[in-house]
Amino acid sequence: MAYITTAQLKSYLGITVSTDDTELGYIPDRVTAAIDSYCHRHFEPESAHGPAASHTHYFTPMLETQGGDLLDWYTLNLNHDLAELTSITNGDGTSISVNDVVLLPLNVTPTNMIRIKSASGKFWTWSGSPEGAVAVAGKWSYSLDIPADVKAAALRWGAHLYRLRTGATSVPADITISADGSAFASNRIPSDVAQLLRPYIRRS
Repeated sequence: MAYITTAQLKSYLGITVSTDDTELGYIPDRVTAAIDSYCHRHFEPESAHGPAASHTHYFTPMLETQGGDLLDWYTLNLNHDLAELTSITNGDGTSISVNDVVLLPLNVTPTNMIRIKSASGKFWTWSGSPEGAVAVAGKWSYSLDIPADVKAAALRWGAHLYRLRTGATSVPADITISADGSAFASNRIPSDVAQLLRPYIRRS
């Protein structure tokens, strides 16, 4: 799902006619993909089964030094942003209650690790083959709601691309006009958009 709608983009641009609706309609998805690529993360839960759906990711309960996903025998590195945890199935097929874990880092968005509480008496394990044996279900994204800065960046970037398409500004050499008529920056991001998105770039 795009971070902005065509209607929001038109309102931002002050457009009240439908003349360019086709061209404008391409921009939200393109800007969303560009933001995800620039920041190396998603800002809304996966929507293949609806934006509110829970999805399951699989992990290997071995230490990272052994090719797995564990920092230690209590801490699972998700390598993804997790906005909401639904359930955990350990590698031996037993369930781990969400009350027996803490999401890390504490007090910071987003979550990208799960640590089993030492008082639970549990740890990450497996039976049979360890590869992909741990199942974590949840909503995978930076947060459940798109951050205001990201929405603002999407509107600004979308407006920038529209103005390039309509000739309201000159088209730099690294701007491509695609077959569907949309302008797309291959390696350039407007400086104001970059400033808004800089705090959200995934560093590792």
